[in-house]
Order: sequence, then structure tokens, then C-alpha cells
Amino acid sequence: MTGTAIDLGEWLRPGDRIVLGQACGEPTTLIEALIEQGPGIGKLSAFTATSFSGQFAPGVSRSFALSSMGAIGALRSLTRSRELDIVPCHVGRVASMIDTGELGCDVAFVQVSPADAAGRHSFGLISDYVRAAVSRARVVIAEVNDRVPYTFGESLAAAEIDCAVTVSRSPVQVPPAAIAAVDEAVARHITDYIGDGAVLQTGVGAVPDAVLRSLRDRRDLGIHSGMMGDGLVDLVEAGVITNARKRIDRGVSITGALIGTRRLYDFAHRNPAVRMCATSYTHDAAVLARVENLVTLNSALEVDLTGQVNAEQSGESYLGGTGGQVDFVRAGLRSPGGRSIIALPATAKNGTVSRITAALSGPVTTARSEVDIVVTEYGAAELAGRTLAERARHLIEIAHPDFREDLARTAHRIEQRGF
Repeated sequence: MTGTAIDLGEWLRPGDRIVLGQACGEPTTLIEALIEQGPGIGKLSAFTATSFSGQFAPGVSRSFALSSMGAIGALRSLTRSRELDIVPCHVGRVASMIDTGELGCDVAFVQVSPADAAGRHSFGLISDYVRAAVSRARVVIAEVNDRVPYTFGESLAAAEIDCAVTVSRSPVQVPPAAIAAVDEAVARHITDYIGDGAVLQTGVGAVPDAVLRSLRDRRDLGIHSGMMGDGLVDLVEAGVITNARKRIDRGVSITGALIGTRRLYDFAHRNPAVRMCATSYTHDAAVLARVENLVTLNSALEVDLTGQVNAEQSGESYLGGTGGQVDFVRAGLRSPGGRSIIALPATAKNGTVSRITAALSGPVTTARSEVDIVVTEYGAAELAGRTLAERARHLIEIAHPDFREDLARTAHRIEQRGF
């Protein structure tokens, strides 16, 4: 079936579990139909990893129950209204959980490009777990969007689609974040660890964007990352990113998600120097073990004085997610010539709360045994190989000055009774 509209009642059954393409690969037309028609079908549930479309506004639970691995992007508003269920998992595990049935997938909603001459659609802006969803689902419903770039890597044969809905609408876009002075200060400390020939893993946001902007004097950088943003284009055009020194995938930037604007999408369209891969490749430990000089950059809500990282929850507020942090933290630390960096501003809530803290207010996303370097605007604390007492001293040095004295007193008390 091909058309510009869809009656989901023809394809969905009450109780169906739907897996949605995520991030800028969200099938927005299909999601609109699900929100409108879901109550008439009944007892539907859906899983997505992230969302930036704004379609999942409070009240969506009247149409279907939504779950995710985190409160990333626009999903954060649903945690406040208690309409989002969290499935704690690493993004690299989502596909295997779909494969085994641990994460139910009766129906796959995906966004794809128009087919090529061989009848294959590109997944366009998102690969990660969508192939697993398509392979597992009873029904595959594809939003075929002529404004989605054709990217090389994961693809979908026309014969695998049960229902195709043709549209022509702008895919979800995520503009570059506004970069503040604190972001630039954090970035300056990070760039000290990125030399010529380094292979980068970054997310999107103000600090990663600030880091990329400051690397124009580097040579032959590479990319192996779960996601990439517009900053990639700038560095390729400047001749900085060439992937020329990579041990594997030489000459090619590897990613699972394009999260940016039309500029990034046009750059990636039929560009053989960009390859979209499933998480079974982007996040796989055996693959990452072959990437030399890998520098990984991840964020945190807070870090305690022993180096434990919380990237998910502050008190009762779920604000982030596990994402691919642990996979890449381990990879950067173990890569020959590589480093693993956790970056965060020193304070939150207009300077009233220290993000370097004696005790986490939420879960441990990354264990202290995995952490290499923690960076704030006040410097870098290298933790690998340090004792607990040494870690506390180094982390206090990069905390905001207003909180250092209290942190030092707390650290002394903890040290006296034993960490």
C-alpha cells in the first residue's frame, strides 16, 4: 500500500507494541496519525530513544503509552507529567533487546528516503536500532519522505515495507546550540587532549559544538560516533576531518545518527565519506577496540568526589539518559593513544548548586572505575590510576571556587572514616 494518508486501524491491533525511529529520523507523519487514531485502536504502546520533534507533548498518553531509554530532547516534558516510562539501558543494547523480544516490537514506524534504482530506501538520518525493529516487526510502516537524504550504510528494500506513506516535509531539525562563555571555557580544556589524527566521538550540544569550533588547527581528525551534528560539516570543509589516519574505515566518518539542520543533511546526501551504521557497529566493543587514538566526549549532570558519574536523574527529576556513554567511556580509556572525557559545567541552577558533589543525587550512570578525565570550566581532573583521596583532591580543584571549601571539609570527613 502506498499513499499520502493512512488508517492505522488497518494495520495495528489492540495491544500492539510499536518501535519508532528516533531523533531526526522520527516519522512525524506517522506519529501524528498515531496520536490522533491511537485511542480508537486501544492499549497501544511505543518506544523511542530520543525525540526532538515536540510531538510528544503532555497528554499523549491518552493515545498510547510511551517509553524510552531516557528523557532526552523534548521527552523531558513527559517526565514532569509522569507520562514517560524509562527503560534503563544503553543505546547499544536496544537493538539486541528488540532481537530477543525483551523490548517488544510488533510494529515498526520508520522514516526513509525515496528508493534508489535498485529499489532500496536509505534510512536517511537514523540507523542505530531501526534495522532490528524492521526485522522483528509483524508490520513495517514506512514514511517515505523525499526531503530525507539518501545516506550510505543501512537500507530497506521496498519489499520489506508493508505500508508506505509518501510525504514531502522537512525532517526534524536540531539547530546548533547557543554557546556561552562557560561552554567555551570547558572546551578549551578538552581540546588539549585532542591531537592530530585523533578519532572523535561526541554528542550534540553547546560543549561539543564549542570543542569542534576550536579544532581548526588540527590535522586528519576522524569520526566514529553514535551521532554527528552540523559541526562535522565545518571541519570537513576546513580540511580538518579527513579520516585519513584511521586504522579502520579510513576516509569515512562513521555514525548512527545525523542530528542537525538541512546543511548537515545536504552534506550527507549520497556522500560516500559518511556511513550510517547500526549500533552493532558504532557501539560494539570489538569494533571500538580497533579504533586507535579515540577521544570520547560525554556529558554529566554531576560527578561525585570518587568519580562516579550521574547523567540521568537529579533528585526526582529525570533529565537525561544512559545513551552510549558507558560504551564510549570504556572505548576511549582502552584505545591505544585514546582518552575518555566527561564534561560538565561546575554549577547548576544559576550557580547555586555544585555539580562536583560529595554524593550523587541520582543513579550511577558510569562507575568510577571506568572514568578517565573529568572537565569543567576550571580545569581537567585526570582520575585514572588515582586513589580515592587523590581523586577527591583533583575534583575539588575543578569545582567552582564557592564550593571548594565545603567539598574539602566533606572529603576530609569521608577520608577519616574511609571512602
